[in-house]
Amino acid sequence: MLNFIQQLHTKILRLAALPSKLMRANKDEGMFPPVNFLTSEKVHQLEEILSVTVHSVPCFEQAFIHRSYLQILNNPHIFSNERLEFFGDAILSAVIAEYLFYLRADILEGELTKMRSWLVNKKSLAYCARKLRLHEFLMVSLSARQSLEQGNDSILADALEAVIAAIYLDSGSDAAKEFILNSVLLHVMNEGSLMRDTNFKSILLEHVQAQGMGIPRYVVVHESGPDHDKEFTVEVHLEGGEVVGIGMGRNKKEAEQKAASTAVEKMQVLKVN
Repeated sequence: MLNFIQQLHTKILRLAALPSKLMRANKDEGMFPPVNFLTSEKVHQLEEILSVTVHSVPCFEQAFIHRSYLQILNNPHIFSNERLEFFGDAILSAVIAEYLFYLRADILEGELTKMRSWLVNKKSLAYCARKLRLHEFLMVSLSARQSLEQGNDSILADALEAVIAAIYLDSGSDAAKEFILNSVLLHVMNEGSLMRDTNFKSILLEHVQAQGMGIPRYVVVHESGPDHDKEFTVEVHLEGGEVVGIGMGRNKKEAEQKAASTAVEKMQVLKVN
């Protein structure tokens, strides 16, 4: 373990010493092998949608490869967009945090966190991805495509974060920041229904504790589907085992929120924006 940490530390120092242009110049050497599904016409369409110039087509190709499509490609040298998604998520969070930090000097940490959760979540990112027509470029398996058409927010949200990383790597941090502020943030803020507190678990917790009813307990009662398209069913229980809500979602967190939402509606809890 110590040897691994030393090796990692050495690599970090080497990367830190590299100029960003040199990093971008070397990024295509094995990191983003071409897949050739983004034709010149598709690239032109993508540039118009994103308002950026695409220099590295393979980098953007990887941003649109869902892990379900890897079984179709059957090429061990080609990866899904998950690594880019990881990077893009960090970039997006940093830009939104900076925006909110300078928005008003009187907003405290708790409120800033709540506002960021309104702006950066699966629902809002999927909404932006659809507005940007990113689903037209996604490479997915047939079953994942059906899931996408049924409204799978996760696939679209992840793709948007991967695209943010691709813009950052291809055109730099300023271009990524401009894209986030002009294409992501404005889309979310223009859709008023996204800018409200939808953390039903928090709403339910505050209500039941105020009523002396303990802490809600969430139980997964069923799960089905392949790994890339799981569906979970969750019940929310109060003290004594009473089931006050049930919800289904593509992951446990989504199912818990839907269960809490039904509980809030059933208990007629006032939802404050």
